[in-house]
Amino acid sequence: MLSKKTIQNFFKLLRWNKPSGRLILLIPAGWSLWLTPSAPPNNNLIVLILIGGLLVSGSGCIANDLWDRRIDSQVKRTKNRPIANGDINIPTALVLLAILLFLSLKVIFLLPISSQSICLKLASIALVPILIYPSSKRWLKYPQALLAICWGFAVLIPWAASEASLNADFSLITCWLATMVWTFGFDTVYAMADKPDDKKLNLNSSAIALGSNAYRLVSICYLLTSILIASSAYIKGVGIIFWPIWLLASIGMQQEVISLKKHKTKSNRFSRHFLYQVFLGGLILLGLILGNL
Repeated sequence: MLSKKTIQNFFKLLRWNKPSGRLILLIPAGWSLWLTPSAPPNNNLIVLILIGGLLVSGSGCIANDLWDRRIDSQVKRTKNRPIANGDINIPTALVLLAILLFLSLKVIFLLPISSQSICLKLASIALVPILIYPSSKRWLKYPQALLAICWGFAVLIPWAASEASLNADFSLITCWLATMVWTFGFDTVYAMADKPDDKKLNLNSSAIALGSNAYRLVSICYLLTSILIASSAYIKGVGIIFWPIWLLASIGMQQEVISLKKHKTKSNRFSRHFLYQVFLGGLILLGLILGNL
């Protein structure tokens, strides 16, 4: 019987105690589902994508903490993660990782038969960057770019699950690109919180590589996100109610960058920015849902 403390440590390891990190992955999956030709999606598919997203993001968190267990203990933001502080040992983490990956595979086989083959192929391809990403800060100048590629599969797999193909649909391409540039933007901001520790440990991030240009590039990323998701919605023929919501979210993203620059000496602003992106991305998703009614 697992103790309450053990269960709490498992939740911390999977970051399920921090729902914003899970939502920011599931939001692009929602964009994808409500932009497909057959949108709106059925409830069964929505539930499977939600479960799959939670399992895969949990797997990524475990892989990240295994790679970074020695680094995390030296970084202020991560020193209390359960592997770094010894609350969960490596064998236990590996067993939990294997369980989550197995359950993720089971979810694929609960999808419509016509979608299973392509989703399995995409999931197999996605597994490579997901497991490599945690090490990328050691050897890649812009590890956030690799994370953006990982996040892109949050669009491709739901689309394939719904349509049983990845035909050259322009709505799919623009939604996929929007997700990747949005991810690069918000994770660059997230990396700003760790800049002092990362420099000390000789690690890489786009926040370090871009220096004073980071805020400008984040603003450009959010602008491209707005344009690309608007292109997807226009091609899809989403209802008019989407557009004022999209405009509000787009303005909000730019205002967030302005606010961030104004208060950049306050370290808590970086985590708050992440939360605001969850809200603004969710607002776009709400617009797509309402626009499909």
